[in-house]
Amino acid sequence: MKKYFVPICLMVTILSSCSKDEYVEITEDEEQALVDDDTNEADVETETDTNNDLAVDSSILVLPDSPFNYANILLPNFFLDNDVRNEDNTPNNNQITDNGATLGRVLFYDNNLSRNNTISCASCHIQEHGFADPTALSTGFDGELTSRNSMGLANARFYENGRFFWDERAESLEEQTLVPIQDLVEMGMTLPELEDKLSELDYYGTLFTNAFGDEAVTSDHIALALSQFIRSMVSYESKFDEGLTQVNDIDDNFPNFTTSENRGKQLFMSNQTRCFDCHATNVFVGDDARNNGLDATITDLGVGGITGNNNELGEFKVPSLRNIALTGPYMHDGRFETLEDVIEHYNSGVQNNPNLDNRLTQGNNVRRLNLSDDDKQALVDFLNTLTDDEFVNDEKYANPFVE
Repeated sequence: MKKYFVPICLMVTILSSCSKDEYVEITEDEEQALVDDDTNEADVETETDTNNDLAVDSSILVLPDSPFNYANILLPNFFLDNDVRNEDNTPNNNQITDNGATLGRVLFYDNNLSRNNTISCASCHIQEHGFADPTALSTGFDGELTSRNSMGLANARFYENGRFFWDERAESLEEQTLVPIQDLVEMGMTLPELEDKLSELDYYGTLFTNAFGDEAVTSDHIALALSQFIRSMVSYESKFDEGLTQVNDIDDNFPNFTTSENRGKQLFMSNQTRCFDCHATNVFVGDDARNNGLDATITDLGVGGITGNNNELGEFKVPSLRNIALTGPYMHDGRFETLEDVIEHYNSGVQNNPNLDNRLTQGNNVRRLNLSDDDKQALVDFLNTLTDDEFVNDEKYANPFVE
């Protein structure tokens, strides 16, 4: 027991010094002492989580006796540097709690959220695929296809303007989570129907009580819990992250990278490609929707179809590139099967149109990258370093239902 005393005291000191809406920042030595495994994480408590949580039927759900740590994930300084903190869209009235995210996890994987009990959120956002769908368009509850590709969810909390969907029609994640449930293709429910249906399932009374202090099933609490779970999905343990800890500057060669991976990183950050201009910070995410020249004649109106602004026609959200090698096919319609296809688009396939993002133009024309075959492969190799195997295999994000 003595050998655990110092790390436990250190953990308590660090956590108690942080306010509810601050990140927990640690040195490398402290990180080594604190995060040997997820057992330590499960012991972390938040203001809203207590030792008096009600138990859930283990014949239906496999959940730990104490909830996993979702609220105080120990994000290292190297990850939060480069303006990542400023991208966080977590609202003050929906901070992540362990019990809230646990409820969100169960909701995320529950087929009961669809009209015929065949589709869950996880049907279209699959953990092993970076919480994306490996098909271009997803299949809804009645076999129909969605109109757009299901994008990955890793690091969804780090998108400063806080808007969701490819066309950014949802002003927040809380708003977004309820839309697929009510969509006539995706899940086909109304919110009153959903509330009545989930109220009849015994396990939700316990989970809602643990999360919100009241067993009442409401659509507001469903949205809050799902948003907490999704925002807890932070990916920060890739080969790229390992390399970033070993250098003083992101532009330096990473000791753990191959020659081709370092060349790809250099190209990604360079003025030749300007990839980093749109996929910025250590999360590699955009700051706004962009028109990336997919079509000379715009058929999917994107953001412009929502706002009515002709200058925004053909603009789409710029998602994080974390785990990008797992989240294909790519673009809002899944038109590109591989990363090689994506890179060739930016190299030679960008189509000119009135709203084309200025990073892709040169004068009145499209800017061509003139990449060699080796350069293209180097970019693919670099993008593969953003895969986080720990994240896509983490039990706390996996299906909690007994198979």
